[in-house]
Formats: sequence, structure tokens, C-alpha cells
Amino acid sequence: MAIGAEVVATLALKAYDGFSHSTPSTICVIGYAIAFYALSLVLKTVPVGIAYPIWAGMEIVLIAVISAVLYKQVPDLAAIIGMLLILAGVVVINVFSKTVSD
Repeated sequence: MAIGAEVVATLALKAYDGFSHSTPSTICVIGYAIAFYALSLVLKTVPVGIAYPIWAGMEIVLIAVISAVLYKQVPDLAAIIGMLLILAGVVVINVFSKTVSD
């Protein structure tokens, strides 16, 4: 939920044009509030050093994919490779780290 809310809020940033449009601005503020609340719940059981990289990494990848589809902002090869490495890091943390399951 934290990742999804942040993705929606970040995508709303593109449309809100410096808080000049009320609907995207409202979506942005509410989305970030939900994201941070949900992250605070996660931090009750997952260390911040693990939760935040997963949250940020997944957001980066999802924003890039959705932006490519919605806004035709296709990343170049170097950016794609970098995001694949981020995604690989998230998978390694979730599959192999004992810290996540503590």
C-alpha cells in the first residue's frame, strides 16, 4: 500500500503544475500521506534500513514503467540496466535476507 500510494502521488506531480490544479494537488497530498502512514506501519516489523530501500527501489521501477506508458518518457539503455539492478537488489533482499523475516 505504501508503494502504490507513493506511485500514484508521484505521478500526480506531473499533472499538478506547481499546485495550480486542485485535483492532482489533492491526489498528491493524500497519496503521500497514505504512503508515509503505510510505511510507518511497515516499520513496526521491518527495519528501516530494509524497508526504505525496498520502498524506494520499487517506486523507482514502477514510476519509470508507468511514465514510459503514460507519458512516453522511455528510459535509455543505461537507465533500464540501472533499474534492473535496483529490482535485482529488492529481490535479493526479499528472498535471501534474514532481516526481512525477523
